[in-house]
Amino acid sequence: MRLAIYGVAIFSILTSCGSITRGTKEVLEIKTDPSGARVETSNNMMCRTTPCGLKMPRKSEVSVYITKKGCKPLTVNVTNQTASAGAASMAGNVVLGGLVGAGVDVYTGASKELVPNPIDVKLEC
Repeated sequence: MRLAIYGVAIFSILTSCGSITRGTKEVLEIKTDPSGARVETSNNMMCRTTPCGLKMPRKSEVSVYITKKGCKPLTVNVTNQTASAGAASMAGNVVLGGLVGAGVDVYTGASKELVPNPIDVKLEC
């Protein structure tokens, strides 16, 4: 009986609410060749030189503008998709009757991941 209780406890911890286990934000990594490019996004984030990382909500959909003097400007569209870990936490929510947890994960985007991530581009210079 104890083994069953421990099993259920471990299962519920591993598949609990994604907002708790994964968080609602993710670091979008940006790498360029050559390095040293400036990055700006449509949600008003920026970094002065690549490589860099920008922490943003997992449910973001943004355009990433990459510029470097002497190189052709480049735009990369970033969207989101359900992550495999996010799907596992959603399944755990449903199995364990956590409709509130499932709703929170959907609302906050905790079950999502940014794609593409990392952004790794070669600039035309």
